[in-house]
Amino acid sequence: MATAVLGMQWGDEGKGKITHLLAKDAAMVVRFNGGPNAGHTVIDRGVKFGTHQIPAGVFYSGVKSVLATGMVIDLFVLREEYDGIVEHLGREPELIIAENAHLIMPYHRILEDLEGSGSA
Repeated sequence: MATAVLGMQWGDEGKGKITHLLAKDAAMVVRFNGGPNAGHTVIDRGVKFGTHQIPAGVFYSGVKSVLATGMVIDLFVLREEYDGIVEHLGREPELIIAENAHLIMPYHRILEDLEGSGSA
C-alpha cells in the first residue's frame, strides 16, 4: 500500500509533521519535487529539526528516504542537514538520491545575486 501526503494549498499545511508520523510504518519516504526553499518542521525525540531537503523518513531506522528526479538539491544545505541528523541519530540514515536530480551549483547563487533575482 502507498500513502501520499501532498500539499494542495501554498505551504504550511503540516506535511512534514504528518509525514514524520506516517514514516515510522513505511518502507520508503520519497520527496519527488521542490528545493531548499521548502521547509518541514519535525520534532524527533524532543529535538526540533527544520529540514529543507531531507525527507522525514530518515529519523526511522530501516526506512529508505529518497530524493527523486524532480528535486532541486543544494549540496551545501543537504550536507548541513545530513550532518545534523547523523549527529542526532548516532547513525547514518538510508538516503538515496536520484542520479538525475537537479543540482544548485555555486554559480547559480552568484548569478542570482548579480541579477538581483534571488534572496540568497
